[in-house]
Amino acid sequence: MKTLYTAPTIEPISLSELKLHLRIDSGSFADNVDETQSIAPGAHAIANNYTTHVGTAVDVLDYTALVSLQAGANGATGTVDVKIQESDDNATWTDWTGGAFTQVTTANDNATYEKAYTGTKQYIRTVARVLLAACEFGTTIIRLTGQTTEDDLLNGIIYAAREHVENVTRRALLTQTWDYYLDEWPDEDYIRIPFGNLQSVTSVSYKDEDGTETTLTATTDYLVETNGDQCGRIVLPYGVSWPSGTLYPSNPIKIRFIAGWTTAALVPYPIKAATKMICADLYENRERQIVNLSTQTYQENKTVSALLANYRLWEEF
Repeated sequence: MKTLYTAPTIEPISLSELKLHLRIDSGSFADNVDETQSIAPGAHAIANNYTTHVGTAVDVLDYTALVSLQAGANGATGTVDVKIQESDDNATWTDWTGGAFTQVTTANDNATYEKAYTGTKQYIRTVARVLLAACEFGTTIIRLTGQTTEDDLLNGIIYAAREHVENVTRRALLTQTWDYYLDEWPDEDYIRIPFGNLQSVTSVSYKDEDGTETTLTATTDYLVETNGDQCGRIVLPYGVSWPSGTLYPSNPIKIRFIAGWTTAALVPYPIKAATKMICADLYENRERQIVNLSTQTYQENKTVSALLANYRLWEEF
């Protein structure tokens, strides 16, 4: 038996990606964008670091984002270095590769510079370093919002399409935590874990006949094989056996594990393409679908099946 413990927080395709696929125009240009000042415009003092001038963070998950640097007048010989940082949790920040703007000097100040954010993190911000003289500048993060009255429907369609793809491929597409229950220890020296893309095993525990739970120790009692995008395994070390004794009569062995690709960018394109096609079908045909009028049956899109065929896991659990 398998039960979902923590659901994924991201989907293989974003709302904006689906809208682009469906060619949905949700309003005027002004309706479709919003702007947030990251570093407020003004004169900024000398600071030979990236910790003094730190901009406001913006949530860009499911958005197309553009970062704008508005350079004013630099002080004599002054320079400004601005870069984009990214984060999964709005707490731990790293420089986004390719996110450094061209250095602003007195030779190229009083200009606007832009960079499209194409990373995969949820939050971005700008940070700046000012050398030799105070300089005037500010940064803005622009999001393509494109809100429509059907956004809730579209988000629900993405969720349903992802679950359908997971059912067909027998995979966990994006990071999610599951509890896998066994009735007994296997005869083999390993336990295969469902869903592929095993990231880690959180715990392996079992209950004895009295219901007392014992948690095994990783590396001592078992080893973990992640095995890439295939099914991972829990393996016994040399000279170690599975615990003996009578087990509890109901779901005595529990394996908690985390599986799935860690970011949407890592999900293979054929899976994304199939997901978009399923979404389009659910959007265009919102009621019962009949393909063969004589038999009153529905036939699934063969292109979707072909796209997903190479990613299906065949192990039974």
